[in-house]
Amino acid sequence: MEEEQAVAVKAGTKHSGRKEFVGIVKSDKMAKTIVVAVETTTLHPLYKKYVTRIKKLKAHDETNDAKIGDRVRVVECRPISKEKCWKLAAIVERAR
Repeated sequence: MEEEQAVAVKAGTKHSGRKEFVGIVKSDKMAKTIVVAVETTTLHPLYKKYVTRIKKLKAHDETNDAKIGDRVRVVECRPISKEKCWKLAAIVERAR
């Protein structure tokens, strides 16, 4: 068991256990904070139809790089403020 974990660490494939989402930046008006809209599709338990849900997450953007319309990846982190417990991991695609 320990050998497998050691091999995984060397290969760089160890999973951190943190949640990751890809979403679109909806607001960048706050200092060092962005609002990211994340879309998920879930199966309705009774009607067996896929429903799209949108969740808005506040994420920490230390350098204020992300702008409205950018597709970004956010990662779970320690609570930074009352509502902010996500941080910007990468900008996947810039807005046109």
